[in-house]
Amino acid sequence: MRAFFAGLLSLLLVGVILVGVLLFEYQRFLATPVERVVRSDAQDRTALELESALVADRDEQSDQRLFEIRPGTRLRDLAARLADEGLIGDPYFFIALAYQERLQSQIKAGEYAIVQGMRPRDLLRLFASGRSVQYPVTLIEGWTFRDALDSLSTHEVLTLELAGLSDAEVMQRIGIEDAHPEGWLFPDTYLVTRDSTDVAVLKRAHARMKQVLNEEWGQRLDDLPIETPYEALILASIIEKETGLATERPDIAGVFVRRLRRGMRLQTDPTVIYGMGDDYDGNIRRQDLRQATAYNTYVIDGLPPTPIALPGREALHAALNPAAGDALYFVSRGDGSHHFSATLKEHNCAVRKYQLGGRCDMIQDRRQDRP
Repeated sequence: MRAFFAGLLSLLLVGVILVGVLLFEYQRFLATPVERVVRSDAQDRTALELESALVADRDEQSDQRLFEIRPGTRLRDLAARLADEGLIGDPYFFIALAYQERLQSQIKAGEYAIVQGMRPRDLLRLFASGRSVQYPVTLIEGWTFRDALDSLSTHEVLTLELAGLSDAEVMQRIGIEDAHPEGWLFPDTYLVTRDSTDVAVLKRAHARMKQVLNEEWGQRLDDLPIETPYEALILASIIEKETGLATERPDIAGVFVRRLRRGMRLQTDPTVIYGMGDDYDGNIRRQDLRQATAYNTYVIDGLPPTPIALPGREALHAALNPAAGDALYFVSRGDGSHHFSATLKEHNCAVRKYQLGGRCDMIQDRRQDRP
């Protein structure tokens, strides 16, 4: 009997030692940071914005890598892969950690940025959070609808569903209810995860434009010669294309609004260019200004039938809150700014000075001071 108890005690002692060793190894596992983080250039080229962690500059991303978890990945397969790639020391400890944290069924598919120095618990919580790497998709103020589609078609991480579709088909897919798609996408930077679709991006941009347009319409000045939000969108797109200096948007808007009130034609080159379409070669000739198109504001009265570009919030705000003043004309100074004139005589003088290199002694700066 004494021998039996001695043997049992020995087994218990061995068990305690083994448990102690396991606990020691488990704690060391938890404390061991990720060391084998190797930058994956093939996937990392455009990750400028990372919600999971991280630095936007690609040149500073050598201490992180992208790690993708596919839908349906099992915990044990994930743990084995992490161990195989040298990111953790023991797959079984990682599984045990997941159960300890009650996250064993919370792992989410996605693309994650693993940073040098992360520990197993950090990895587990990252994978359970769903905070996938996000990539920027930027739509630029002044782009056309087709410019936006062309840009999305070359984005590295987007899944393309609109390739080869007509404008009408694209409008149907993204929910534009107007007869023409131009102007209905809000220019901004949208963050997306890998394999997001071009449709999803454009739906967000369209919803955002409707929201911003409604917000700005609600803050418009009284007695504007603009009757609908759509007319505001049209005018804002012209302002966007005419503006080189952001602070001049309200001044340019003021000129157009005063011309509309007086029944004067807008006579703005960007509308002519838009109406020329593919025939525009970088130059506008006199015959182009006389060519009758629906967009030639040297020929038509009032606004063109649709926007000509994607206007930003500032252009929308300017269209609905134009600067006060008496200027009816403006001409580029050649440095991005404009000279504003109240009379045709002064305008022609300014054209001689700034466009033809001539002399003009009557120039007065008519830009208005605004709070």
